[in-house]
Amino acid sequence: MTAHVETPPTGALARRFPPVAQLVMASLALAIIGAIYMASKFPRRPPLALPTTLVVASALVALVAFVLMARVRDFAWPRFRLVFGWALLAYAVQAGMIEYALVKNDARGAPLAVFTLMLVMFALDVPFLIAFTSARYATPPTPAGA
Repeated sequence: MTAHVETPPTGALARRFPPVAQLVMASLALAIIGAIYMASKFPRRPPLALPTTLVVASALVALVAFVLMARVRDFAWPRFRLVFGWALLAYAVQAGMIEYALVKNDARGAPLAVFTLMLVMFALDVPFLIAFTSARYATPPTPAGA
């Protein structure tokens, strides 16, 4: 019988991060659930209690994830910012097209405002996930004095 000893991984794969990806994914799920619920009620005026609760919960969960991520020091922030910026541009265009379709189809008032907030969460959450996934495996820059 032989014993096998695992050596711990080193480098980018060994680094531990707060559960930001899971939190942002939960935020995205909450926003999508609310959007689907609202879309299922159009063209009638949808009840707003559930979607409003979901979008507020989505924003709070995302805020917690963003704060946890901002506290991480040893991270490839330049890569994160680059990827986040371009992904945000792409998803802002997508959200804008969806918003245009809603306005063109006579969505007005409070339902449009709640749906817009859900689109904002969508346009922030997905680029965050893409950028985080890209940067978490990148080599962080070395400090200037090291």
